[in-house]
Amino acid sequence: MKKKILAALTAAMLVSSVALAAQNNEPSEVNADAIEYDMNTGIVTAEGNVLLKHGATKATGLHALFNVNTKEARLLGNVIVVREDMRITCNALASNGQGYMTATGNVIATQNLAPTEKYPEGDVRTFTSEHIDYYPDDRKHFVIPTGGFAESKVEGTFTADRMEGWIDDEHYIGNGNAHMVSPARNMEAGGDNVDYNGKDAGKAVLSGNAWAYQDNNTIRGNRLTVYLADDGNLKAKPNFEMPPMPTAEKVPEQKESSAQVEPENKSADETVVIDPEKNSAEEK
Repeated sequence: MKKKILAALTAAMLVSSVALAAQNNEPSEVNADAIEYDMNTGIVTAEGNVLLKHGATKATGLHALFNVNTKEARLLGNVIVVREDMRITCNALASNGQGYMTATGNVIATQNLAPTEKYPEGDVRTFTSEHIDYYPDDRKHFVIPTGGFAESKVEGTFTADRMEGWIDDEHYIGNGNAHMVSPARNMEAGGDNVDYNGKDAGKAVLSGNAWAYQDNNTIRGNRLTVYLADDGNLKAKPNFEMPPMPTAEKVPEQKESSAQVEPENKSADETVVIDPEKNSAEEK
């Protein structure tokens, strides 16, 4: 039986708040121009200037459905969600009430990162797509199944046909036409797949028709491992140690030989590692 009177509306909010508080000690609130509450189903229907609050999370939209019993929520029209340092705008958003959200239609998720030792001036990270699945309690885990665009004001841009990442870990994976651009390092790289870990010395593993270049230097292979240098330089290091070069006094006499030695062909699967830290130490 639907109720439109103030008493029913107050009861809906109280039941919702109590249920959520019992689950995780966080209060909740529903505000809108017009609200209906069905006590039989536990569904709150809100229309016009909708504002949903749950703990530190706030969400606004034009229309909303909220299930008091399951904590599921759906918002439509000019949706804005703010949670900690993340802000999401989209056409529609659904949440299962258990730490999972899915945003659809012109989705833009923005993180304003406060200054840290690594980012003295902070950073702004933006993720854009038509569909983003988001798990805020799992290290800000996101999945972009239909492809999208990720940008960091400090690090650069990252695109792929399918993207996945853990924002707190600075770990991003791209599958299909993966492409990275770092203007600060004047570097560009890509391949069928890219696995980038910003906390592991800026390590990027590119596989499948992989390539990377900086200035006039180009590297290609089936699998490349790249460490992004903080000083903006990329230096190549083969995955074997070169013997020391002999001095002029120790150069052995070369004897002529009629035997022909065929050059050794490198495997197409050989990994090329670009390690700026080790090369920097060798240069010194």
